[in-house]
Amino acid sequence: MSDQIADRRAKLEKLRALGVDPWGTRFPDTIPHAAIRAEAEKLSIPPGEVLERPEALRRAAGRVVLYRDIGSLIFLTVRDRSGDLQYGISKGMISAGPSGPTPWQVAKLLDLGDILGGVGYLGRTKTGELTLWLTSLTLLAKALRPPPEKWHGLTDVELRYRRRYVDLFANPESREIFLKRARLINFLRRELVDRGFVEVETPVLQPIYGGAAARPFVTHHRALDLQLYLRISPELYLKRCLVGGLERVFEFARCFRNEGISPRHNPEFTMLELYQACGDYHDMMELCEALVAGAACELGGSYRVARHRLASAAGDGPEYLDFTPPWPRLKYADLFEQHVGLPMSDMAAIRDEARKVRAEFPDFPDEADLDHALVIHALFEHYVEDRLIQPTFVLDWPAELCPLTRRDPQNPQIALRFELYAEGMELANAYTELNDPDAQRQNLQTQVRGEGDETMRVLDEDFIEALEYGMPPAGGLGIGIDRLAMLLTASASIRDVLLFPLQRPQRTS
Repeated sequence: MSDQIADRRAKLEKLRALGVDPWGTRFPDTIPHAAIRAEAEKLSIPPGEVLERPEALRRAAGRVVLYRDIGSLIFLTVRDRSGDLQYGISKGMISAGPSGPTPWQVAKLLDLGDILGGVGYLGRTKTGELTLWLTSLTLLAKALRPPPEKWHGLTDVELRYRRRYVDLFANPESREIFLKRARLINFLRRELVDRGFVEVETPVLQPIYGGAAARPFVTHHRALDLQLYLRISPELYLKRCLVGGLERVFEFARCFRNEGISPRHNPEFTMLELYQACGDYHDMMELCEALVAGAACELGGSYRVARHRLASAAGDGPEYLDFTPPWPRLKYADLFEQHVGLPMSDMAAIRDEARKVRAEFPDFPDEADLDHALVIHALFEHYVEDRLIQPTFVLDWPAELCPLTRRDPQNPQIALRFELYAEGMELANAYTELNDPDAQRQNLQTQVRGEGDETMRVLDEDFIEALEYGMPPAGGLGIGIDRLAMLLTASASIRDVLLFPLQRPQRTS
């Protein structure tokens, strides 16, 4: 590696000696390679010909991923965001300016990874390969480090995450994931705006964290001498918007939870959260189904989405996730009894089962430290979640787990809440929102606990005061953008869909 870097730096000095700026300058009006390929089809260029006519002149730029020097000809495979295109350089065809180095001299000093711009005529080689035959060449950036060997890309997963900038230009599949993620967010935003929702922004730095059960990151504001928290959820601020008369609001919210890292969890993540006045969780089910199923079609052209090969190979399940609506709507209590084998009312047997699970799986929480509802949910996560492969709504949760949710008027032990599961993980969460300020205060007061507990333990007096001004009945929905991107791109880990996931610092010794 050091020899390669030394060789590249030697070429850098040769370029400077020729009067070439190795870091380039403005190179406007480039055409994406994909567009050039599409336009070339209309020109019907025969093999072995170059169209030296104005209508075949194109201007493009990208990174060199393949370099072939065959004497008086140089062929480059150049990659931009839209794909690869072959550039051809003929010593007799490429022109030089009135003074300075010839483009041919510059071409001879190129390396893999260099970024260049070129202007030339479209043609095809004798084998029919579309080629941009350059009449001028501009070096835009000299790469002083070599790309991955033979351009097979980074195969070391940790290196791919740590050096994402290399992963993006070396692995087209990785770049495509992030282009699809951008399309996903754009699609969801358009759909919500078309349905009358207004996009808003709520604070990331909050004096009181709330809206979810999680341990926050803590920071300090020096000027105000104030302890603040990175938000774990935008929920309580978005509900304040409902109080203020913004009847349909949404936010793509960056959230932060000071918890573990896994293939499905990252301390920093993106949540789409929205609220609709005069709605309930049934409205949110219909909206969630429309958004997620629509996104599947937008990205892949079908409701059927290929599963990641490791996921589909893990058992005898299908190779596809089928997002064709409507999706099953199953009750939490029924799924619990079906897969745990116990009714949710038999707490003695449930706690005994939790002790048995912990004896076999030491990471399972100690039931002695948990309230009844948390023991039930720990068993639900252990026995039920992994079985929910196809998109499934799980309805009507234990009320103790849902302090911000309206209760079922026929059964106050049940909260009007659903979660959407797919591929064995939670994908979305929705409530019929609680808007009674007295009931909300009572629910939150019962949740306040000691510092060591990670369930919701805060009482936001300003939020209660906001409810006292009157919040309309509403439905609320949160969709995990990172997890949805995982499923729609068949990615194995949440870090595959985060450009720069959190990594441990590299050791220098």
